[in-house]
Amino acid sequence: MISLTSPKEVLIYYYPQCGTCRNALKSLQQKGVEVEKIHLFEAPPEREQLKKMIEQSGLDIKKWFNTSGEVYKEQGLKDKLPQMTNEQKIELLASNGRLIKRPIVTDGIRVTVGYKEEQYEQEWGH
Repeated sequence: MISLTSPKEVLIYYYPQCGTCRNALKSLQQKGVEVEKIHLFEAPPEREQLKKMIEQSGLDIKKWFNTSGEVYKEQGLKDKLPQMTNEQKIELLASNGRLIKRPIVTDGIRVTVGYKEEQYEQEWGH
C-alpha cells in the first residue's frame, strides 16, 4: 500500500536557463515532489517516449510545440504543421528539444506540458 506521506517522484524535461522551467521546478519541490531532471535540449525524449507522453497528456500534439521558439519560427512550422501527419510531427519534436514546449513533467502516468501553478497544484500538489 502506498503511503500518502511518501514523496512522489517525477521526471522533468527542462531547460535550466528558462525562467518558466525554474518556476515549475521550484513549485514541484515546494510540494515535496522528488524530481529527476533531464536537460531537454541535450537529451530530448525519443520518438516512442514522446508518442506515449503525448497520449498520456490528453493534449493535441500542436500543444507540444514551442511556438514562440526561434527554431519553430526559423523552420516556418506555423505553415508546415497543418500538412504534416502526427507521426511526422512526433519525429520533428524528437529531432530537436528546442521545438518542444517546456517543461514536461511526468510520473509515468500523468503528463503536464508547460507551467501553470493551478495545473501543478491539481496534478502534482497532493
